[in-house]
Amino acid sequence: MGPGASTSAQPLSRLLLSLPKPGAAKHPRSSSSSSSPSQPRPDVAAARSPGLVLRRREAAAALLSTAFLSRFALPAAAADGGECPLEVAPSGLAFCDRVVGTGAAAQEGQLIRAHYTGRLEDGTVFDSSYKRGKPLTFRVGVGEVIKGWDQGIVGGEGIPPMLAGGKRTLKLPPALAYGEKGAGCRGWEPTSCVIPPNSTLLFDVEYVGRATG
Repeated sequence: MGPGASTSAQPLSRLLLSLPKPGAAKHPRSSSSSSSPSQPRPDVAAARSPGLVLRRREAAAALLSTAFLSRFALPAAAADGGECPLEVAPSGLAFCDRVVGTGAAAQEGQLIRAHYTGRLEDGTVFDSSYKRGKPLTFRVGVGEVIKGWDQGIVGGEGIPPMLAGGKRTLKLPPALAYGEKGAGCRGWEPTSCVIPPNSTLLFDVEYVGRATG
């Protein structure tokens, strides 16, 4: 997000708004104590259970499996315990509408509000606006958030735009999330990251509607 953006982000929402996107410059391999924009807040790091992080070899096997399975429509576990069949768009983003909204469609450039819960494929919840009791406010479709969110909310490439009041599950391949760098990393080991490198992410998104201001 650019320094001039008007979005007011809550602490954990930095995973969506502030951490490096794919293609960002790598940090130098240094043990210097200088601060890094990719370092997570302590409350973010605490949200990840170290015992659930895959070891390198297991992660490589899981990624190969994910690359194959993501080509097909797969069910996603619903917040209420049910399943929602995912439809895969040409971009690789998979989606399923749990609730189709009745309000106006999200449009590129609009300032909107959205609630969400973000999970790794192993079920680890790394962020949730519901826990903060306040939806995330951001300008959609202009790169303020990761690509999968922009495409999953505004639509395009076979994905319909979300309507206000709607709830949608998104499955983001690494290329539409944080890619090979991951996010919230404290070091060069994959296990140091809130979101490990090459992670496929699952989001349950509720489009609240347009924000004022």
